[in-house]
Amino acid sequence: MFTGIIEELGEVVSIEEIGDSSRIRLRGPVVCTDAHHGDSIAVNGVCLTVVDTPDELAAATGEFSADVMAETLHRSSLGELKPGSAVNLERAMALGARLGGHLVQGHVDATGRLLSREPGERDAEGNLRWEVLRFSLPESISRYLVEKGSITVDGISLTVVEAALDSFTVSLIPATLALTTLGAKTVGESVNLEVDVLAKYVERLLQAGTLPGTPGTPGTPDQYGTPETERTK
Repeated sequence: MFTGIIEELGEVVSIEEIGDSSRIRLRGPVVCTDAHHGDSIAVNGVCLTVVDTPDELAAATGEFSADVMAETLHRSSLGELKPGSAVNLERAMALGARLGGHLVQGHVDATGRLLSREPGERDAEGNLRWEVLRFSLPESISRYLVEKGSITVDGISLTVVEAALDSFTVSLIPATLALTTLGAKTVGESVNLEVDVLAKYVERLLQAGTLPGTPGTPGTPDQYGTPETERTK
């Protein structure tokens, strides 16, 4: 699990194509400080596994490698990466640490594209104080978004400002613009999207009729306050 709080801007060092999969080597000195073989690191919001041997990691190059299978390449924007591409990096959260963003799995639900950038106000020195970005949104996941709810964009935990059927907006502060890939993202470029997993669990429970308080669930009071289990008595 991750929090959606990016630890550093990394860089793609090389990409080796292996059949229909790839091995990506990335530079990230911060996330590599305590990296071990088998650790999870989110790359643009995709949970990847460190495959380097202990000896390779002991060399302290500030780089790590991860294998990306065909399914991940097809369902995320990782297939568009090239050597030199900037990427958002985050290590898996430590149990007991502060949850600065929201619960992020690193499992991409869909990809969207940046539709527009709208600069906000500037300070006395002319520096941008915030900016509104609009992204396209596949209709298949639009039901999981609500205003002021959470969404992960390229691994970044963001708050939804406006949730439409086929798009949504987020407002970015200077720190997010400077410390993540969204600061340099251009209109038309793709992003990885992950919706709040809690919304999907609630939907599943409602569909199954097993959520307490849902009509038809054993023990749920009817309009007269009588639990269903007692209606046949």
